[in-house]
Parts: sequence; C-alpha cells; structure tokens
Amino acid sequence: MYYFASDMHLGHGDAPSARRREEMLVRWLEQAATDATAIYLLGDVFDFWYEWQEVIPAGHVRLLGKLAELSDRGIEIHLFTGNHDMWQRGYLERECSVRLHYAPEQTLLAGRRVWIGHGDNLNIKGEPMLQLMNSIFRSKVIRALFSWIVHPDLSMRFGKWWSGSSRKSHGAAPAPEVANKSLVEYATQHPHAAEIDLFIFGHTHAAAEYKSPHSLIYFLGEWIGSDTPTYGVLDGEGNFSLKQFKD
Repeated sequence: MYYFASDMHLGHGDAPSARRREEMLVRWLEQAATDATAIYLLGDVFDFWYEWQEVIPAGHVRLLGKLAELSDRGIEIHLFTGNHDMWQRGYLERECSVRLHYAPEQTLLAGRRVWIGHGDNLNIKGEPMLQLMNSIFRSKVIRALFSWIVHPDLSMRFGKWWSGSSRKSHGAAPAPEVANKSLVEYATQHPHAAEIDLFIFGHTHAAAEYKSPHSLIYFLGEWIGSDTPTYGVLDGEGNFSLKQFKD
C-alpha cells in the first residue's frame, strides 16, 4: 500500500491547535505504517521551514521522531517540497532518512505510472507576479544572503508572518473547480499525459478527483481546521482512492 497526504501546515495557528494537528498527523503515520510500503508527503508539511547549515526551526519533534522511527523500520518516507517548505538543506535526509524531492517526479507504483508533485509553480505563465516571487524564493544567491545576513530568530518571524499574510491575501477558499482548474489543465495538457495513469497533487487545499482523456487526477486536500483530513491510498492492485482519516 502507498499512502499520500499534503498541506498539514504544521506551526500554523495558535499553539494548541498546531499541537493537535501534529499529534493527529503522527497517529495517521502510525496507522499507515501498519501496511505501508511507502508514504508520500506532498509538500507544505510545515507552514514555514527554513534550514541553515547548523540550525533548523524549533518544534515539530513528535513528527520528526516518528519519521525517523518509520524509516528505521524500513518504510520509505518521501517528502516533496512545497511553496512553504522548499528551503531544505538535507537535514531530514540525514537525521530522519526521509527521501527529499525538490521537483515533481514520475514513477511506477503498483503497476501504475504515477506523476507526483506538490503543484506550486506549475501552469503560471499568465501570472507574472507569481513567477517573480517564485524566482526570488528559489534564488540560491538570495537564499545565501538571507542565511548569512538575517538572524534565524528574525528569519523565522518573517517566514511565519509571510505565511500568514499570504494565506489571508487569498481570502476565503474557492470552490474545488476554481482552486484546481489550472492544475487540471496542466495534467490534461502534459506532453506525456498519454503515458501517465495518475496525477497526484497537493497545494490547492481542495480534495477532488477528475478524469482526463488519458489519466485520473487527484488533489489531496488539507489538514487545517479539520478533524477528518483527506489523504490518498494506492493499493497493491493499482487502485487509487481518497479517504478521510477519522482520528
């Protein structure tokens, strides 16, 4: 069995709600581990994550410990970076044996050709401001300057402020058809769409399933403000389904 989840945004909200969400994620991982071959976390696991050479953000110890434990038990843990936690430097690989993916990938799982990715920075040619922001956030030069000049305490304050203000600027969550439209178009128009059985996205916070002429397209939804978050399962026969975790 292969399990998929995204957009937990650990650290978001007040301390009690953030702790509850982390504990719920740990319990989901424990449940998935009973029959999982691999677990895929498709980005924005953290509301803001930034690594320095010798420093990582405080907190999240329950999750990090569970990831290390499951990896030690032989369960593959794959983490695809999202737009809130793209600034990785290998800590999770070294300490938790997580397999980091910095870009979408196509792979073969249970006999199905599966495209996996967070979903940010795709099909945004008509959004020049978003393109500019993405180029800034992914610039190695700007990241190096930010790491050297700004104290980690100030960096984390800025990052948490940015994450919160970015969320507020988007206002109320749009309907799934609106939120997922550009990525459905991306999957449908993908140059190798005829060779891909499943597209699996995070990012939009809107769980949904679509059918294109060649593929099935899934959005995993979010874990914010829900006692029954959505996740995905690919069974040994290649059947994918969206499920709700009833804690």
